[in-house]
Amino acid sequence: MNQNDLNRAVSRATGETVSRVKQRGFQLEQPSTANTHTGQMVDWDRLESVRWTSLFQQASSLAAEY
Repeated sequence: MNQNDLNRAVSRATGETVSRVKQRGFQLEQPSTANTHTGQMVDWDRLESVRWTSLFQQASSLAAEY
């Protein structure tokens, strides 16, 4: 599989355009790096919850308190 095949496959799977997939930078893992995996992974859900935490209490939370 080459880069263009990967971009098209991701595009079909996600519904995004091929150009958008290309902008996001999906890449095939290179054989030289495949065996040096450190076991460290990013928990994207936790990262997003920290990044997008509200500074103010939501109206629905306020209503539940009364």
